[in-house]
Amino acid sequence: MSTTAKQKTEGVTNVKFYRNIGIIAHVDAGKTTTTERVLYFTGKKHKLGEVHYGEAEMDFMQQEKERGITIQSAATTCFWTANGIQYRINIIDTPGHVDFTAEVERSLRVLDGAVTVFDGKMGVEPQSSKVWFQAAKYNVPRLCFINKLDAIGGDFFMSLKSIRHELDDNAVAIQLPIGSESNFKGIIDLVAMKAHMFHDEMGKDIEITEIPAENLEQAKEYREVLLDAAASIDDDLAEKFLADEEITYDELVAAIRKGVITGRMFPVLGGSALANKGVQLLLDSVALYLPAPTDIKFITGHNPYNSEEEVTRELTADQPLSALLFKIAMDPHVGSLAFCRIYSGTIQSGTYVYNSAKQIKERVGRIILMHANKREEVSTATAGDIVAVVGFKDSFTGNTICEEANPILLESIDFPDPVVQYAIEPKTKSDQEKMGEVLRKLVQEDPTFRANTDKETGQTIISGMGELHLEIKVDIMKRDYGIEVITGKPQVAYRETIENEISHREVLKKQTGGAGQFADVEIILTPQERGAGYEFIDEVKGGAVPREYIPSVDKGIQNALDSGVIGGYPVVDIKVKLVDGSYHDVDSNTDTFRIVGTRAFKEAMRKATPILLEPIMKVVVSTPPDYAGDVTGALSAKRGQIKGMTNRGKMQEITADVPISNLFGWVNDLRSMSKGKANSVMEFSHYEKVPANVVNDILAK
Repeated sequence: MSTTAKQKTEGVTNVKFYRNIGIIAHVDAGKTTTTERVLYFTGKKHKLGEVHYGEAEMDFMQQEKERGITIQSAATTCFWTANGIQYRINIIDTPGHVDFTAEVERSLRVLDGAVTVFDGKMGVEPQSSKVWFQAAKYNVPRLCFINKLDAIGGDFFMSLKSIRHELDDNAVAIQLPIGSESNFKGIIDLVAMKAHMFHDEMGKDIEITEIPAENLEQAKEYREVLLDAAASIDDDLAEKFLADEEITYDELVAAIRKGVITGRMFPVLGGSALANKGVQLLLDSVALYLPAPTDIKFITGHNPYNSEEEVTRELTADQPLSALLFKIAMDPHVGSLAFCRIYSGTIQSGTYVYNSAKQIKERVGRIILMHANKREEVSTATAGDIVAVVGFKDSFTGNTICEEANPILLESIDFPDPVVQYAIEPKTKSDQEKMGEVLRKLVQEDPTFRANTDKETGQTIISGMGELHLEIKVDIMKRDYGIEVITGKPQVAYRETIENEISHREVLKKQTGGAGQFADVEIILTPQERGAGYEFIDEVKGGAVPREYIPSVDKGIQNALDSGVIGGYPVVDIKVKLVDGSYHDVDSNTDTFRIVGTRAFKEAMRKATPILLEPIMKVVVSTPPDYAGDVTGALSAKRGQIKGMTNRGKMQEITADVPISNLFGWVNDLRSMSKGKANSVMEFSHYEKVPANVVNDILAK
């Protein structure tokens, strides 16, 4: 059994024993409680903090304490000893609510491994799938922790089956529970074939014994499944397995670790974080099975000055510096904090580094190890570290930090566009200027939050991933910065596009007393697939439009994309070909071709059957069966398309695609119709054409 390590930063200096991990899950599966228990058992904190009492160390924002949810990812470092070796574990606790999915995305981009927490009463839930496949996108090795096994309805075997069926059939149990629900009293370790019996409420009096006789047959059955899976990963172990020879503990640990790192095995563990059961064994598994930074041998980027040239870095301290900036946070004491994952090389305070994405130098003022909102200053950080840097002025999420003499540009992070917006204005004129500065900071922190000024009305518009997302931002403005704002009703981020291909010629011709204006272009507009964006293609032959004017046509068209011809909404998913034109030696210039580009696009779009697009949300409702009929009826009334109904334990799960315009206030409606017993999560799915009979209603608002 593991023991708590001394809490000294210098306790582990060999990167081989680093574990950079994230805790990911569906909302309310127990991520933050699991992290709290990890901090408690590693000695990082000496009092248990409960999420429901607003005491969680990692949920330090006032908004998190009040709502009992995680809003922003928080980082901490702790130490754990497994099999006599001390490990340094850098943990990022991430949100589960879909409105804050960007926090999960950017955390997974820089982590080496993850612990996926599942609610043992529910198995795989909608957001479980979301974060699982986010992790898969970045090839992040995962452990599965089935939580809440002491709760009524907690079922390890149902949850294991749902993980294998819905996520990956390479999920393999390495533990089994002894007892269930209120009788959950121990865990069988299938690797060591020992039982860990819990004898106190704090989870510290644990007896390691032989497996009870009544559990032995089941343990042997699941041990055989584990050995079979491990044999498929390791050839030497396969030979012993087929020859029915004894496989040692160390051999099995090595095979599981190999399977985890290569993505061919996802070990499944169980416990109850709230009841302090199984967390120490989870920590052992983090140390033994998840990768060190050195297990991921190298990273690949490209030369920022030549995108064709690939650049590779080994993940060691003696290589040139490469680091990815994955989060900006505003700290009231030190200002802007730039969270960086260092892949290679070393960063020292007081030196300059190079931002290859923006091709600028930045000064490293201070380097800080973060423990939630507490700070520990260090002078140097090296390959494998996750640190916050103070002093960067113009670097943002997704930027690469490196040496100017050895530049590299790493793959950035993609974020979805906002789908909901509010108009806001400060209650007092004195807050007007201050509000602009605060919004700039909030936009810097959160890539899915936008703020801009409506050119026609002069209103300030904030945009985000959902109502809760924007409510939190408004609350932060009030509490953290003292700015009271008035908010308008939620608005939908509609888009415009076209349905037909069209060719259009536009001529700008003005003659005045002096120099005139002349530009002539012929363009072809073609609709593109949803999400394809804007594409400009130059197909001009024989110099009909001089080369120096073609970028101006493109710029004019891009200006026109900001405001479509139906309701003035942004235009998306259109390909524009410039195929012909003409010019005048005296009266043509870059301005005339920019103007004609804008006019040509607008006129062509009017002729190409313009349509309005609306954001469609994937809505998943978990409800007692008694209310399932009411829920499906309410969703259908909101123009929702029911996509599926699934039984999950004692609950019915209903999935539907619903226009976001009809979902404002949905959570309160659902609470009323189900007497508070149903819950719902939603996330952006896709854009879809607005039905003709609804367009006029939208434009009339």
